[in-house]
Amino acid sequence: MSRLLNVEEPAAAPPAGPSMAAFLALGFRPLYIAGAGWAVISIALWIFTPQLLGEPLSLVAWHAHEMLWGFIITIAIGFLLTASATWTGFNPLQGKPLAALCVLWCIARAGFLLGGIDGFWVATAAELLFFLGAAIALGRVMVKGRSRRNYGLPILILALGIADLLFLLAALDGNHIILMERFDLGLIGMAIVALLIARRVVPFFAMRMVQGLKIPMLTKSGQAQMIFSALALVAGVLVQITGTPMTPGSGPHPLPLVMAASLAVTGLISLGQLLYWKPLAVLRKPMLWILYLGYAFLGIGLLAAAWQFSNLFDPAILNGVLIRSATHVHLIGLAGFCILIIGMLTRTALGHLGRPLALDRSMLAGHWLMVAAVVLRLAALWPSPASVHLLHLAALAWILSLGLYLWRFVPMLIRPRPDRPAPVAAPKQPATAQQPAQAR
Repeated sequence: MSRLLNVEEPAAAPPAGPSMAAFLALGFRPLYIAGAGWAVISIALWIFTPQLLGEPLSLVAWHAHEMLWGFIITIAIGFLLTASATWTGFNPLQGKPLAALCVLWCIARAGFLLGGIDGFWVATAAELLFFLGAAIALGRVMVKGRSRRNYGLPILILALGIADLLFLLAALDGNHIILMERFDLGLIGMAIVALLIARRVVPFFAMRMVQGLKIPMLTKSGQAQMIFSALALVAGVLVQITGTPMTPGSGPHPLPLVMAASLAVTGLISLGQLLYWKPLAVLRKPMLWILYLGYAFLGIGLLAAAWQFSNLFDPAILNGVLIRSATHVHLIGLAGFCILIIGMLTRTALGHLGRPLALDRSMLAGHWLMVAAVVLRLAALWPSPASVHLLHLAALAWILSLGLYLWRFVPMLIRPRPDRPAPVAAPKQPATAQQPAQAR
C-alpha cells in the first residue's frame, strides 16, 4: 500500500504556475527565450520578407549583425550570466537589473529592425549598454568570488561590444569589404568565448553522462588555443588599423598571414582536443554528440577562415567556394556556434531547471532539424540552380528547430523549478548553498 501511495502522491501536487520572480531568477531564462525567439523571427524576415528590413543597415549587414550580436552572442551572455553563479558562488544578475538588461536588448532589436538613422543610434546606444551591463555584472562576481581564471571573460564581452560598434560604423559607411572584415573580428572574438566555454563544459557533461568515461583536462592545449586565437584577433585589429588589404587576389601580406596561421593552429588544436574527448563513446548520447559535432565544425571553420585570409591559394580551387567569406562565416557561425547552441540550450536549461537530463522526441527532433539546416545551408553555398531552394529549406529547418525548442522550454523557463516552490530573492549566500548539484 505504501508503494502505491508513493506513486500517487507526486501527481496530487499541482504544477507551479508562471512566475516573474522565477523568470528573472537567472540570466539564461529570459535570454535563452529572447535569443531563440529572435533567431526564428530574424531568419524568417531575412529569407521570406526581406522587403520589411529598413535602412541604414543594408540587408546583408542586418542579417550578419542580428545573427552574431543579436542571437549567438546573446545566448553566450545568457549562459555566462548563469554559469558564473556556479563558478563564483554569486548570482551576477536577477530581478529588476536583469529585466533592465533585457529591455536594452529589446530596444536594440527594434531599433535596428525599424530603420531610420534615429532608431539606429538609439539601438546602438542600447546595445552597447547591454554589453557594458553584462560585462560589469560578470566582472563584479568574478572579483567577488575570486574566480581568477575567469577574469578575462568580462574583457571579452567588452571586446565583442567594441567589435559590434566598429561593424555598425562600417555599415553606415556602406563599405562592404571593411564591413565583413569587422564582422570577422566579432566572429573570432566569439570563437574565443565558444572555445573557452566548450572546452570546459563538454568534457564535464560527457563524463557525467557516460559511466566510466575519463577525459583529460588538456590544460596546456587549451592555453595554447587561447593564445593563438587571441593572436589572430590582435592581427585582425592591426589589419583594420593599418588598412592592409585582405581581398582575394591582393596577394599575401604579413598581418593576414599571421592571422591565418594563428587561426589554423587554433582549428587544429580544437580538432585534436576532440579526439582526446573519445567521440565514439558518445555516439549513443544525442545530448553529447550534438556538442561534439558543433565543436568539430568550429575547428573546421577556423581552418576555412585561415585558408581565405592567407590569400595563398588559387581562387579557382573548388569553384572559388573556399575563398568566399560566406564559407568560413557559415562554417563557424552556423555549423559551429549554432549546433553547439542548440545542444547547450537544451542541456544547460534542463540542468538548471532541475529536470531529468534526457531528450524527449521534440528535443531530439530539434537537434536533427538544426543539423539539417546546417547541411542545407552549406550545400546552398555551391553555385547551382538549386541554391535558392536549398536556402529556403535550410531556413524552414532552422525555424522548426528553434520553434520546437521554444514550444518545449518556454513553459519551463517561466516557472519555478519543480524541486523548489519559488526562487530565493536577492541571495546573499554563495550559489553553492542555493543550487543542488544536479543544476550545475
